[in-house]
Amino acid sequence: MIIISFGFIFAIILIKYKPMYKVSVSGNEMGYIQNKEALEEKVKEAILEKEEKNVDAIDMKTSPQYELKLVDRTIETKEEEMVANIEKDLEVAITYKYYEIAVNQETIDSVNTMEEAEELVKQIKDKKEEKEIDLSIIEKYTEKEEDIKTKDLEVAKKDIETKIEQTINEQQKQKKEEERINSMPQINGIKLACKPVSGTISSRYGVSSSIRSSNHTGLDIATASGTPIKVVAAGTVTHANYKGSYGNLVKVDHGNGIESWYAHTSKMYVSAGQKVEAGEMIAAVGSTGNSTGSHLHLEIRVNGKHVNPQNYLYK
Repeated sequence: MIIISFGFIFAIILIKYKPMYKVSVSGNEMGYIQNKEALEEKVKEAILEKEEKNVDAIDMKTSPQYELKLVDRTIETKEEEMVANIEKDLEVAITYKYYEIAVNQETIDSVNTMEEAEELVKQIKDKKEEKEIDLSIIEKYTEKEEDIKTKDLEVAKKDIETKIEQTINEQQKQKKEEERINSMPQINGIKLACKPVSGTISSRYGVSSSIRSSNHTGLDIATASGTPIKVVAAGTVTHANYKGSYGNLVKVDHGNGIESWYAHTSKMYVSAGQKVEAGEMIAAVGSTGNSTGSHLHLEIRVNGKHVNPQNYLYK
């Protein structure tokens, strides 16, 4: 009789009540469901659908809690609403993945998938035959969706091709500059990078003249007064002052026993002890000292002895 009584009571309970799971997230009650596995799957699907682009992994740091209860059969489950509420309250860490395209190790653009990246690189490599261009794909990860700056395939292709053209042009310019530097005249390992002025040679090295007490120790280049004078190589200014027949004279020590002298200047823009770079403006052409007209008197000295500048410049 006891068993029958319990069975009867249990039957009545089952008629009025049904077993369900009470769902809570971080202490907040969400409602009731019958199948907790199905609910968790729907929550994951909802998160994936919302954050589908570039998602590599989803880590649910918190998860719903379930408590089995007998509840009134009239209670309805509102799973769609519950999924939305659970999604809001869950603490979720999402790892995103995207792919950068780099030209010579410099990132230019990024795309969403490896397939896009590989197709982009293939298209560009089929078009470009430059062996010196390194085109690479870099797999990147981030937990901040705003870090992802991917572009449409055609836009990225145009950007990368533009960068490649710029890189090729830069490489060609660099190569020409290296060739120019390698072709520069040099004395004792010091490269003479440029001519100090352009003009007409009015008096050559070694010639005698009634206005001089000895043979000419330099090279005279006639040009307009005020013309900027450039230093032929990097060095240190050792003299920038008036010096007898030289007039306003600038001397620059280039090391390895090499000096350059710039005489008869109208103005001097440097001072003794100052460091100068090749091609830097150091003075202006003039006619100071023992001079018959506007010109630059250029001397090149090796270990204190003057040599013919035309062996190195103005050939």
